[in-house]
Amino acid sequence: MTEPRFAFVPVMDHEIHVTEWGTPGAPAVLMMHGLARTGRDFDEIAAGLSDTYHVLCPDMIGRGLSSWSVNPDAEYSVEYYAGIASDLMDHYRLDRAAWFGTSLGGQIGMRMASGAHADRLTCLLINDIGPEVPEAAIERIQSYVGNPPHFDSFTKAEIWLRNAYAPFGPASDAFWHRLARCSLRRRSDGRLTLHYDPAIIRHLAGGAATGMSWDRWARITTPCHLFHGAKSDLVTEEIFDKMKQSGPKPDSTVIDDCGHAPTLSRAQDVLRVRQVLNQLG
Repeated sequence: MTEPRFAFVPVMDHEIHVTEWGTPGAPAVLMMHGLARTGRDFDEIAAGLSDTYHVLCPDMIGRGLSSWSVNPDAEYSVEYYAGIASDLMDHYRLDRAAWFGTSLGGQIGMRMASGAHADRLTCLLINDIGPEVPEAAIERIQSYVGNPPHFDSFTKAEIWLRNAYAPFGPASDAFWHRLARCSLRRRSDGRLTLHYDPAIIRHLAGGAATGMSWDRWARITTPCHLFHGAKSDLVTEEIFDKMKQSGPKPDSTVIDDCGHAPTLSRAQDVLRVRQVLNQLG
């Protein structure tokens, strides 16, 4: 296991913060986080894979330490994010890489695998997202992402995050402490708020929640595997079954004690991710 390295990479008039694990030149894995999250969510998985893989965990624009968009309606979209991911691969001189995407990160991976970037992905690991998202789940996400809370102390913020992200499932105290540290920023009044641009919610408006469709899913031929939280409200059993029977017809792993979306941070979960990468790679 290696220690992480951090870089700011210029891409498409943005500055992308990347947490990098492992040895350059080893097989590459690009890990992309969920809607209001950061690349640091993958620390346990990336550390566990770093003996074998070169793992890159970016903060997508508008999140974490990456730059915010001055044109959110155009740039906070799955299509634009896919372009950023492709340019990041160019920066690191990666012709191809495995893709692991949680929620929004899975949507970006599906977009790449169903379009012009398909030949850049060796395999596609999707963590609890599909080509469509139920309306009730979209409304739930909009209710908190578009209006981020503020806090008087780090302790209060961590308690809120543990409650808000309880569907992530069981995780260590170290995971929650780090998630809180990497999820917060100071406002101009000194209070704490969540570390993202509230305008990232724009891509959920107007029925364009995923930037995907079942037609695009049907085009994917990249070797694929689904991770699914059994209690998830974003991937219903109907969506899950339809994904397994169409498009790349992926195998799947169900995490029984999680909703949306499993952290996959426990030792047995990290081992399962490694097994899937070995099988598909």
